[in-house]
Amino acid sequence: MLVVLFVLLLVAALLYRLHRRWFGHVLVLLAGLLFFGMGCGPIPHVMLDSLQGPYYTDPAIDWAPRNAIVLLGAGTVGPGDEALQPSYFANGRIVRAAQLYNACKLAGKACHLFVSGGDSQDHGEPESIVYGRALRKLGIPEADLTLEARSMTTWQNAQFIRPLLAQYAPQHIVLVTSGVHLQRSLLYFAHFGITPQPVAGDWIMANWIPIPVSWNFVVTDSALHEYLGILRYRVYTMMGWNAPKAPPLPS
Repeated sequence: MLVVLFVLLLVAALLYRLHRRWFGHVLVLLAGLLFFGMGCGPIPHVMLDSLQGPYYTDPAIDWAPRNAIVLLGAGTVGPGDEALQPSYFANGRIVRAAQLYNACKLAGKACHLFVSGGDSQDHGEPESIVYGRALRKLGIPEADLTLEARSMTTWQNAQFIRPLLAQYAPQHIVLVTSGVHLQRSLLYFAHFGITPQPVAGDWIMANWIPIPVSWNFVVTDSALHEYLGILRYRVYTMMGWNAPKAPPLPS
């Protein structure tokens, strides 16, 4: 979004040089409104609420005899020479997936946890492998973990997890990712015939503050990334550029 603001100011400067001062004033005013609207919180608040609002409430899950929990990746970090760890934005998802697994087992049902994520950051190890270590430390047994380590995008998360789910044949599927990521994830999973119950592992919120802060620009970019991903999917579908829709996954 800062790039957008810079471009607006650059165009305004060009208009001033061309003696189109009125249009230049309009662009400068627009850039100022966007800067304070984003930096002070109102714009990212509206954007995030639209994306996350449906998933603020902790859902009631009616566990079936045979269940699958799908956990999507959110990056890794490498502190020095230590082994890779889940990123800041991944820990909420991992903890939530472990909680759901334990709740499913407590209900006396069969449950399997699928972790999807390759090495999209080129850190040398797939996200799913890193998350698998964290989940085992949280008490998830190896036998109930399947790690999908090829996917580099949310689209591939859905694409590559489908055959694994088809092989396991769950009667109920739960999808765990960040609240801001759920709408786009559900759209892509539906394209591959998967209709899971969504559960947010975390949410991001804008700060309402009279002085612009960098955090609000970060969360604005996160929300914009999701909106652009949804728009791209709809444009690709309209143009026939997406792969054909898959039939519903049998349950």
